[in-house]
Amino acid sequence: QVQLVESGGGLVQAGGSLRLSCAASGRTFSNYAMGWFRQAPGKEREFVAAISLIGRSTYYADFVKGRFTISRNNAKNALYLQMNSLKSEDTAVYYCAARYGSNWSLQNVDQYDYWGQGTQVTVTS
Repeated sequence: QVQLVESGGGLVQAGGSLRLSCAASGRTFSNYAMGWFRQAPGKEREFVAAISLIGRSTYYADFVKGRFTISRNNAKNALYLQMNSLKSEDTAVYYCAARYGSNWSLQNVDQYDYWGQGTQVTVTS
């Protein structure tokens, strides 16, 4: 079992930045591929970014490329999402997710085994 707890969400003006964190516990963090997803009101949960086991490789949804950066610190059992140049359409609950194994560029909700409770990001225009 892996427990994931997100933090760092909040209210920010368009063009601003936020850094989300996801603290993991329970199992060896470096054995898990990690991802960030988001869900806006009335919409399905969608893929944002993914990162490989040791953080060497990353993959992003087209709508965040060049603005968001996913990273991880396996020594701290932590996953991050640096969000810059935020837009009102980035408003959503952001979730971190974990999947055991080296298959890492996963974009479907069903491909992940564990989820955090989410953190709200609200971008005002």
